[in-house]
Amino acid sequence: MTDEERRDDPVLARGMTRPRRRDVLRLGGLAAAGLALAACSGGGPSPPRVVHAQNAVARFWAAQKRHGHVNFANWPLYIDTGHKTLQEFTATTGITVSYAEVIQSAPGWVSKVSPIIRAGEAIGYDLMVVTNGFWFSQLLTGSELIPLDQSMLPNFRKYASAKFQHRSFDPGNTYSVPWASGTTGIAWNPKFIQTPVTSLRELWNPAYKGRVGMMADIQDLGNFGLLKLGINPETSTARDWQAAAKTLTQQRDAGLVRGYYGQSYIDQLTSGNTWISMAWSGDIFQQNLSSGSGLKFVIPDEGGTLWTDNMMIPRYAQNPVDAMMLMDWYYRPEIAAQLTESINYISAIPAAQPIIARDAAKATGSTRQLLHQVATSELVWPSPADYKRLHNYPDVSGKLQAAFESAFNPLISG
Repeated sequence: MTDEERRDDPVLARGMTRPRRRDVLRLGGLAAAGLALAACSGGGPSPPRVVHAQNAVARFWAAQKRHGHVNFANWPLYIDTGHKTLQEFTATTGITVSYAEVIQSAPGWVSKVSPIIRAGEAIGYDLMVVTNGFWFSQLLTGSELIPLDQSMLPNFRKYASAKFQHRSFDPGNTYSVPWASGTTGIAWNPKFIQTPVTSLRELWNPAYKGRVGMMADIQDLGNFGLLKLGINPETSTARDWQAAAKTLTQQRDAGLVRGYYGQSYIDQLTSGNTWISMAWSGDIFQQNLSSGSGLKFVIPDEGGTLWTDNMMIPRYAQNPVDAMMLMDWYYRPEIAAQLTESINYISAIPAAQPIIARDAAKATGSTRQLLHQVATSELVWPSPADYKRLHNYPDVSGKLQAAFESAFNPLISG
């Protein structure tokens, strides 16, 4: 993949912006269901066996042991500089970590690891980070993830905010816990639009004809079409998707949309080629920080999208206990603070915010200014009112994905 292709890959792009997505098998305290779980202790995986869900999860974890090592797959530039959080984990627990920045795109990663898992083999990593949406849904549909041992997540239960402990795409955090999150809202360039934007209607404003930027990521694009019609994406149906596609098509055919962008939307907005655009919160924070562009960002009154990059354990992982311990490590407020100070994305741990504020007060010069912005920005710490307006993606599990794609793909493919 070329650098230009990376910039325009809507999933990869978010992960590469300095620093950088449903549930069909319900286990652990939810309705009983069948799950194919491997008896993968000792010398490697054995053929899967289907058993009662809760009993399978309990038996699986009862057979696991700590091995003193974990292999962690993540996106590039998506951890604290110098990996101090990993070094402290090893110093505290004695568990060593092999950390690899090997996830370049969600579709590319899932396409790579799924055949390996379905063949009954370990992928070489015990922990990986995947965003909620199409690809997370495919992993769940294929029984390619290990349900988490909830008893090994005390820090998560204690410190994660309610918004991240009750998520529609993974009820009960059965398979995943958040690594970091971001929002999709509206950004505008105040050089060309002086009146503050508050509504999705502004993306359909004739005054901005030919100057509107929309996302090429059809999950975000579809969400905004649904929200424009007053439909909650999380409870939407295939009929709703067709209605949303119609209103987005009307926007395009009226000549309002300059383009459907991946990461390049940020350059279009900064330069003035577009005046207003769908945007990712982390990008706007970083762009303003690095260039002083003064771009504005809002979660519109009708709502926006909350997307989350999630830690999860692939089936046949060789060190699942160690992986669980590393997962929960990142819910210690002081560790979460270190991570957020580096990557500047939304943290699930509110207790990290005052720690960052204290770090800012102790720092000097440009570091003090940066940490103060991280500690106070609503792009990193959305307000309670903002969270109420943020939605996850629609359920696109199984055959629903094809219906969703057929509704929205024609918009960006011509």
